[in-house]
Amino acid sequence: MIKKSLAILSVASFFFAQAQDVSVVKNSADVYSNSASVSDGTAKFNSMAGAMGALGGDISTINTNPAGIGVFITSDLQGTLNIADNKNSSALAGSSYSYKTNHTDLGQVGGVAAFEVNKGTSPWKFVNLGVNFVTRSIEDYTETPANNNITYSVGDDQYFVFDGHAYDRTGSVSKMSIAVGGNYDNKLYVGGGIHIHSANVTQYDTAALTLNSSESGFTPVTSYFYKQYTPYDEDASGFSANIGIIGKVSNEFRLGAAIETPTWWKIDRAYNWYSNSSEYQDGTYSETRHFTSPLKATLSAAYVPSKNLALNVDYSIGVTKPKYSTDDAGSENELNDFYSDYYKSISEVRIGAEYRIQQFRLRAGYAYASKPFDNITMDAFNTDGTSGNKTFDNLYVGERNTIGFGIGYDFRAFYLDAAYQNITSRYANPFLYGSNAAGSEYYSSNNYIYGDSSAVSDVKNTRNVYTITLGWKF
Repeated sequence: MIKKSLAILSVASFFFAQAQDVSVVKNSADVYSNSASVSDGTAKFNSMAGAMGALGGDISTINTNPAGIGVFITSDLQGTLNIADNKNSSALAGSSYSYKTNHTDLGQVGGVAAFEVNKGTSPWKFVNLGVNFVTRSIEDYTETPANNNITYSVGDDQYFVFDGHAYDRTGSVSKMSIAVGGNYDNKLYVGGGIHIHSANVTQYDTAALTLNSSESGFTPVTSYFYKQYTPYDEDASGFSANIGIIGKVSNEFRLGAAIETPTWWKIDRAYNWYSNSSEYQDGTYSETRHFTSPLKATLSAAYVPSKNLALNVDYSIGVTKPKYSTDDAGSENELNDFYSDYYKSISEVRIGAEYRIQQFRLRAGYAYASKPFDNITMDAFNTDGTSGNKTFDNLYVGERNTIGFGIGYDFRAFYLDAAYQNITSRYANPFLYGSNAAGSEYYSSNNYIYGDSSAVSDVKNTRNVYTITLGWKF
């Protein structure tokens, strides 16, 4: 493949973000900035919605507060099977389409080696090493039904009628983590970790349009149009690190704090480019992008009144804004202007509890994550095909609610845990915008369309995750 630089006229940052491709903005939020989701862990971690920042004692705390590795007093190996389904329901003009995908993966494998230090002679009790690997599918298919009131004139009494649209994303993300945690006098726990990220993404943005005519006897013909710069493939690798601390205020109360650096991504991108002139040739081109996700901070508190009950609350917040860079910085400068104008710090609250009845474990959790973008006003189609300015408070990515439940049984040397999570969000899904000035039209094999208005559907995303973890303590 060859590399190509495209001269793009300067437009307002929001319109440029649409012109480049809506999926770039969405993926930056829920793929590259969400590298440690509340579902990327053991069944215990998932059932408590990831709320373990001041409790520790589970390998999955390596992602949120690595000081939790220092809580272990025995070595531990475990593996986790994930069975997940992802459903999108997209509604437009009184109609709705739903589509569900299903995946079964070995979602987590890891272990902790616990080393007792100078028993009886040092306040340092344990120094532990944790290694963990998590992976998950990011397949996401959103199909929106037709609205025949949306049309594009092509002259000679002919016009295109909007007949449906789909965003189709396939791929996966994974994370390899190594952390060291220490236990000081059974009162203070410290830890630090490094994380190697990888992602592969294939993204389509496709509109179905039917050519029609006011002339009698004309046979309508439906064609598929691809957004400029799509489909595209991304092969990405990243690095991040985190440090944390947990302190016992008393036998019942614990406080925790952690900082996670941004994830510095290197993204090798190949995309399709279409030309409506003889100046450039259609083809597949490539570029390398660099993306920096937000720095995150987490504060935690836990209440452990007895050996049978534990409660934990985590609060995480993004401290910085995401940023793109590339060898040709013109387009990324505009995209970064969009983040500067509209991106807001994501905050997340996680609450989890565990109750023990002899060797049985009962767990539950809830997590709420705020939306990443502020209110945005844009020109959007109405149901009758007219258009005008509308303000959306959940464009691209919406608020996320997670409910978790789980059970477990401790066989002394072995343990078996199971969890269920229900994750829901709702967001406004824009498409069809194509700027002729910015070179971002929709193209078929022999036609192209463009316009300053977006069609916007209402999407409800529901994800169900079933998790089983088998572990061995020694």
